[in-house]
Amino acid sequence: MQVVKSLNNSFVHKQKVNAMGAWFEISVLTGDTEIAEQRVKSAVAEIKRVDKLLTSLGTDSIANQINYNAGIAPVKINGELYRLIERSLLIAELTQGIFDITYGTTASYVNVELNAAHNTVFLKEKGMGIYFGGIAKGYAADRAKYILQLNGIDSGVIRTEGSVVAWGLQTDGSQWTIGEADALQEQMPYAGHNISNMAVASSVKAEMLAGSDISNICIMSTSAELSSAMIAPLAKLGIQKGRQMVDALQQLACVFVDQQGKMHPSKYMAALN
Repeated sequence: MQVVKSLNNSFVHKQKVNAMGAWFEISVLTGDTEIAEQRVKSAVAEIKRVDKLLTSLGTDSIANQINYNAGIAPVKINGELYRLIERSLLIAELTQGIFDITYGTTASYVNVELNAAHNTVFLKEKGMGIYFGGIAKGYAADRAKYILQLNGIDSGVIRTEGSVVAWGLQTDGSQWTIGEADALQEQMPYAGHNISNMAVASSVKAEMLAGSDISNICIMSTSAELSSAMIAPLAKLGIQKGRQMVDALQQLACVFVDQQGKMHPSKYMAALN
């Protein structure tokens, strides 16, 4: 674990781990190294728990059980997974299916049937399946933050590929900015935006923006799950339609950067700074 002392005698404790086929970097601010190590360990354990919950690897995984029973029978799931699927379907409906956790020749979010009374999920068509890749890392980051806050960590940053979650204040008492929380984005034109107690997702894959009027997107909300899920839909919609969608929502703010480097912020962006 990397430890860096600050001016006010707090320490920034950093640890990087691999999970979900990606990397996660967890930074916590505290003056006690032993406590920091314990708290970071609990956050890492939570990320790995979420990975096991959402993976489609292994015949005993719940995702594989759901997929195996597509077109055959509903599968009973726990409340946590039920709520995640429910939220995923809401995002799919909001984006008119651009974001969709289903795959296969008969794939469509409208063919996912939830039963709240029995806590079951049913894929109505054979040959379809569900995959949480578009939302899993964001959800894991949110859960890791929750565990850290539950255990008394009042300030920290969780980074993963394309996403940043920040809460509390920096060691000098100032709010986190995008560039200060994520060195990979410190040269971006939106790097100075405050993101304390926010989650940020940005486009990091050039192929996602191929042929688009967008060179980069930065999405902010209170949830990494939501921010990361909205990257692909907004990239596909483009600046004009993407801004219209974001402006219609109160849960999101974003900045589009066009191919000339000009920023196109959503109307709620000013409220975050």
